[in-house]
Amino acid sequence: MAHLDLDIEQFWKDEATAHEENCFSKNAKQVALGIYMSNECVFSELGEEGQQWGYTEPYRRLELNKRYNEKALRIVGRKLLREDPVPPADSIFPAFRQIGEVFGGKYVFDGQTTWLMSTLDGDEDALEKKLDEIDRMDLRSFILPPNWESEKKRIYETYGLKPRTYGSVRGPVTLACSVFGTEDLIYLMYDSPELAKRFSDTIARVIIGYVDIMREEAGFTAENAPHGFSFNDDNCCLLNPELYEQFGYPILKKVFDHCSPNPDDTRYQHSDSAMEHLLPVLARLNLTGCNFGPTVTVDKIRKYMKTTRIDGCLAPFTFMRNDEEQIIAEVRRDCEQAKVDDIRGLNLSTAGSINDGSLLTSMRTVMAAIQNYGRY
Repeated sequence: MAHLDLDIEQFWKDEATAHEENCFSKNAKQVALGIYMSNECVFSELGEEGQQWGYTEPYRRLELNKRYNEKALRIVGRKLLREDPVPPADSIFPAFRQIGEVFGGKYVFDGQTTWLMSTLDGDEDALEKKLDEIDRMDLRSFILPPNWESEKKRIYETYGLKPRTYGSVRGPVTLACSVFGTEDLIYLMYDSPELAKRFSDTIARVIIGYVDIMREEAGFTAENAPHGFSFNDDNCCLLNPELYEQFGYPILKKVFDHCSPNPDDTRYQHSDSAMEHLLPVLARLNLTGCNFGPTVTVDKIRKYMKTTRIDGCLAPFTFMRNDEEQIIAEVRRDCEQAKVDDIRGLNLSTAGSINDGSLLTSMRTVMAAIQNYGRY
């Protein structure tokens, strides 16, 4: 396949309108670009040591991002990573307990990334006991640290900052697999459907509890709180449609009803896995955006979701391998599928994370492929 030419100036002019109307605008001249790289990519690009999923000291992060952006300007014509000044250490809100801890899980850093580890280990009695504890739990007191109120007051008076709201969760199926066990969760649904339903109901209630607590802590009321919610649920692919409809779907439905009651409110699902079999169920949620696995291509999604913005479907490993020919082939496929019946709505992204090893030259290749094959 021949190398593709790119008019960078024209690309960015056309990109300016490509995202209008959630990428469905008839004024757009080309498919929208959703790949703006990530902090993880600085190490390979700059030949620097570092942990892509681990901790990077803030001042080093800032220095790396600035150097990366200088290179990005030359290759793709834009700065891509944040260069915000490092905030004062005493302006950071104290950490609150995460949702996995409510269900007895433990977050463990293995030297590279943090995993949520199970303490229930497929024990139905232990799960039932934990759900009893959650029923009695004062969620606010459990998740917020003892110094929360004093620190919240001090940070606001000193810096004018308020806590963030709670707008996304890694789950629900991924959460349930992590705290109870992957195969064990599936066995639970067959062997003890009533307990599985209670587990599902409790996850939904706890998520909504987090949303309401953090809305209040950020100074909002139910009437003026920001809307929208996103799920990151790779493990949803492990359930067949019947099991997902029993366990996962009701959680998304309850949370979206609470957080995203209006047609244009964000209702988002990410699951970079082979979960095509769940598309008919997820379609009933009227998602405004989605990011699915690389085998779940635009044509398959559009069969069920006509009005959902598709963030995909370039395989992350194709992008990370910097295989120009394969990148062009996948981007061309996605662009051509997005143009069928002039439906549009494609935000050309990777079908999952952008990992270290993905180079700026590959982003440029994506841009060239959009300009050559993604014109409306």
